[in-house]
Amino acid sequence: MGWIWTHFQEGGWGMWAILLITTIPIAILIIDRAITIVKARIDKDRLLALLKSQIMAGNIQGAIKVCAEHPVPLTRILQAGLAKYNRPDAEIQAAMDEAALHELPLIEKRTGYLAMLGNLATLLGLLGTITGLIKSFAGVAGVDPSMKATLLAKGISEAMNCTAFGLGTGILGLLAFALLNGFTQGLLDDINEVSVQVMNLVSAHKQAMKGGGVSG
Repeated sequence: MGWIWTHFQEGGWGMWAILLITTIPIAILIIDRAITIVKARIDKDRLLALLKSQIMAGNIQGAIKVCAEHPVPLTRILQAGLAKYNRPDAEIQAAMDEAALHELPLIEKRTGYLAMLGNLATLLGLLGTITGLIKSFAGVAGVDPSMKATLLAKGISEAMNCTAFGLGTGILGLLAFALLNGFTQGLLDDINEVSVQVMNLVSAHKQAMKGGGVSG
């Protein structure tokens, strides 16, 4: 830790800017998004099997209860549609779409900031590099030749430390964005897939009931 602190101090003002403006927000966002994704996950195959058994048996209230017992974005969307079971299919789909408009942004929100902060960290690192080099070359002008090497080395050290910290933070932010965005898209795909399958189950059961009624 002492080695890290030494290099942090040598990086100058740019290190503090990168730490406060990007590193801390990136860490907070990673934790926030990771918690959101974990809480939104559900075993879709088991859920679909439970809903299928209830819907095909005509127990719509049982299907709604299954959704209520597992409150995640997917089940809340499905519950909104199942509550409209006795309405036309278009109204069921509209209810699910309306619920999705509320739930899906909660899964996606703020993830994009990770990429923005990662790029900002890189730019701040480069800015610190430039100011460090300007400082080093301006500092050696008109000084004793014996001091030039020391001042130059100090300025270049500040520039390189700032560059390294900025790039490291930028890589962390972009890597976190790629991973979390991938998990987020996986969740959204699962929600779309299960929503369509449940809608098809509802339609199929309603058609079967109509068919049974006609044949009787």
